[in-house]
Amino acid sequence: MTIDSTPVRFDTKIAVLLREDLAPWQRLNVTAFLVSGLGSEIPEVIGEPYADADSTPYLPMFRQPVLVFEGAKETMLAAHGRALSRALPRAVFTSDLFTTGNDRDNRAAVLAVPRDQLDLVGLAVHGPRNAVDKVLRGARMHP
Repeated sequence: MTIDSTPVRFDTKIAVLLREDLAPWQRLNVTAFLVSGLGSEIPEVIGEPYADADSTPYLPMFRQPVLVFEGAKETMLAAHGRALSRALPRAVFTSDLFTTGNDRDNRAAVLAVPRDQLDLVGLAVHGPRNAVDKVLRGARMHP
């Protein structure tokens, strides 16, 4: 069996934008929560299941990289507005979600705040590469 070594180039991009003032544990938590929303709503981003040489099965994962960026609060707000204006699939994480302990309370915390007043600390988007790049304008790759 030969393995195709041709580089894979994706037409779409998965990106997470984190607010730069988050603690390390918050960055990891927010990223995990945000990408879970994309996988559930956009099934084509999920690849095939994995297995090791002993045939132990593992869950499928995204079929393409997840790029993580960071930016100031103003960058986050601008990116959110651009994602909305382009109607890209998106997930949000607000600072209020750090104080809740379950999914019901998370959804209630977001629902209680008008869109323009959300205290966004994370945003995940998926879409055509150029559209996602425009949404993330002003953000930088996470170190």
